[in-house]
Amino acid sequence: MLLLVGLGNPGARYARNRHNVGFMAVDAVARAHGFAPWRNRFAGQVSEGQLGASRVLLQKPQTYMNCSGEAVAAAARFFKLPMSEIVVCHDELDLAPGKLRIKTGGGVAGHNGLRSLAQHLGSQDFRRVRFGIGHPGYKHLVSPYVLSDFFADDRLWLDPLLDAFAAAAPLLAEGDDAGCMNKIALLLQPPKAERKPPAAADS
Repeated sequence: MLLLVGLGNPGARYARNRHNVGFMAVDAVARAHGFAPWRNRFAGQVSEGQLGASRVLLQKPQTYMNCSGEAVAAAARFFKLPMSEIVVCHDELDLAPGKLRIKTGGGVAGHNGLRSLAQHLGSQDFRRVRFGIGHPGYKHLVSPYVLSDFFADDRLWLDPLLDAFAAAAPLLAEGDDAGCMNKIALLLQPPKAERKPPAAADS
């Protein structure tokens, strides 16, 4: 089983915040692949389904971001999952808006949700899907920035990115992180402009 976690804060107040892009990502996967209705379990909301040949449990911790690790560790312990089968979707200040990167392990870079996961899982070696939201420019602006809603214009890149991630998610479930990123990049490529016919030569 793959545990695919989206990080965020519960409740309507936070639903469209930049910090909740992880919730948005797993919601997109659930919609695109016909997962079961969400239900309460492991101190979070969970939904089960298939991505390709893989059984997958989606999870949205309801413990608030700073305590996300409590919910994730509870599910990981129940299913006896290795770190390689835990994938966490989260917002990333150090990536430009609309960029996505997948990596295994690394630091927590001041992200309280990742810090909580590392503490409760006893390891930082889980896989991460990093959704770029950009940086406000100054450290003291980070908290209000991530806890603010995406701008209306952000939908122009956010919706296609979430749809592309959902479409490529079966590759993530197979453990093909590079293939997943490549597919997302291809899906996000703008359509090729129609080629103009060559100009007629002067007589």
